[in-house]
Amino acid sequence: MISRLGRSVTSILVLVLFGAPLSAVAAKFCSSTAASAFSACQNSARDDLNTALGICTNLSDDAARSACMKDARSERHDADDLCREQLSARRSVCKKLGEARYEPSFDPADFDTDFAHPSHPNPYFPTAIGDRWVYKSGSEVDTVEITEATKLIDGVTCIVSHDVVKDDGDLTEDTNDWFAQAKSGAVFYCGEEAKQYESFDGDEPRVPELVGNEGSFKAGRDGAQTGILFLPTATVGALYRQEFSLGTAEDLAQVLSTTYKFGQDAELDQFVPQALAELLCGAGDCVVTRDFSPLEPDSIERKYYAAGIGDFLEIELDTGVVTQLVECNFDARCGMLPSP
Repeated sequence: MISRLGRSVTSILVLVLFGAPLSAVAAKFCSSTAASAFSACQNSARDDLNTALGICTNLSDDAARSACMKDARSERHDADDLCREQLSARRSVCKKLGEARYEPSFDPADFDTDFAHPSHPNPYFPTAIGDRWVYKSGSEVDTVEITEATKLIDGVTCIVSHDVVKDDGDLTEDTNDWFAQAKSGAVFYCGEEAKQYESFDGDEPRVPELVGNEGSFKAGRDGAQTGILFLPTATVGALYRQEFSLGTAEDLAQVLSTTYKFGQDAELDQFVPQALAELLCGAGDCVVTRDFSPLEPDSIERKYYAAGIGDFLEIELDTGVVTQLVECNFDARCGMLPSP
């Protein structure tokens, strides 16, 4: 029996794929995209199950083979649950952003090509060559630096930001992010080349092994679109896509406050290191955003931005994990940052 959810998704797909009158679907582009992604997610879960069962079949031990197949079916069930949660999250986004197609303007005439002299640098998202930030969370250290390298994407010159994450000294992530500086002051996200690494005990020498490239995308490739990392002027309630590569990168952000100062909002103060906030937000002009992705419906972050510094704090609300700025090289306050 097809569930009501299944019938709803199927009906949308039928309208889109089999030539219903444009008027029947014209107002449902966002929901139709969500339905297509849901179908793709289910197909992927089915393919993963079949691959896993094939692997299990080659186990000669009866008990091990049975346990393997049981685990494979359990993982399929979990994957199906995630597909449904992602569909619900995408539909929620459609309700908030509307049903229009996502086709953001990306005209080279609207962007700077000289990052040394930008038209309107965004104080909350600096992109000056040589700017460097170091973040710490437990045993993890994340170093971000704006390099001299540029990348041309759809005629727009993007600056390359190099992001390296190490855990207990072992490399775990190495990413090149591509940012475009709009003349309006907005900072656009044009893609990333993300590489994940793992180190293994017993290896001599201990060299990180490439294990994935999850999250990589490039605007203009495979339907990916640009997003906005920071608005030219943040306004409370503004909701915007930061990236859009269906099924790969779908981060969004919503502005919660543009006047944050420690001690004025108990909810926004939760998990915030007071000394750090008092140093960077004393004027009551810090911006706080809620960051989330339909790909990970249960994962929500708050990010805190200070004028002249940029992102200085990230909090995972589901776990309470805090990532805070501990070092930077372009502002007098960089030398006064408190330790975690």
